[in-house]
Amino acid sequence: MLSWIPHSATVLDIGIMKQIYRRLVRLFLVAVCAYLAICAAMFGFQRSLLYHPDTSLADPADAGLQNAELQHLTTSDGEDLVVWWIPPRAPGKLVYLYFHGNGGNLSYRPNRFRLLSEDGAGVMAVSWRGYGGSTGSPTEDGLMADARSAYDAVRSRAGQEQIVLVGESLGSGVAVMLAAEVPVAAVILDSGYSSIADVAASKFPWLPVRLLMRDQFRADLAAGDVQVPVFQVHCVSDPVIPLTFGRRLHQLFPIHGDLVEVSGKCHPVSASGFEAVLTQFKAGMTRSD
Repeated sequence: MLSWIPHSATVLDIGIMKQIYRRLVRLFLVAVCAYLAICAAMFGFQRSLLYHPDTSLADPADAGLQNAELQHLTTSDGEDLVVWWIPPRAPGKLVYLYFHGNGGNLSYRPNRFRLLSEDGAGVMAVSWRGYGGSTGSPTEDGLMADARSAYDAVRSRAGQEQIVLVGESLGSGVAVMLAAEVPVAAVILDSGYSSIADVAASKFPWLPVRLLMRDQFRADLAAGDVQVPVFQVHCVSDPVIPLTFGRRLHQLFPIHGDLVEVSGKCHPVSASGFEAVLTQFKAGMTRSD
């Protein structure tokens, strides 16, 4: 029936189809290579994306904290940590162990330390490895080693019933995981999360983030083992850690207060938001006494 179609035209059509097929294959391979290159870059540079340290020495005197002392701790793996220590003004006072977030250093947070210590409580604030005069480079394992060393230092100065862990942003995951390991009185979290892997996956849904991430900070896996009250505060329109991950973590704690949700767009929470969670904490701990 198709004998009227010239043989040369049929051959030409087949040749065109082969060219199109080869071009499509090349485009596909280029796209795959580009995607794999992006994955490789994300894997290689992930820690520089996660950690943003200000490495300059953070001195409390420069921040206007006259009641704070700059001290040094040595971690189990030999790093030298800078910590700020505000001694409690009386025996039996609470001592807050403060873990900051992924950016800056302790000099960005003096108002919080004033607020925590205004009633005579003690504060030890840890400058993570690689931050604010501390040696080393930040990793999840490294930050956990820092937290354990700081806890040991506080525990040598105060009873476990006096120690309250305070975690801010990235530090909130460290606080949760440490609270699952060691005895403390309570935990306060500003801008907490279920895991950094969850947060990263929400920002890069087109990448296999959970396969690529080295430092996942799985607070969700530790939350069920935290057997003390947990008090949380979070901005409703948090641009860094969406509120949904704070709510997800909140539901996993066996004992918790209300999640204080601060209106507006902020990260970490405003001074008034931090005061609100402290007020809830103090009221909750008074009731438990």
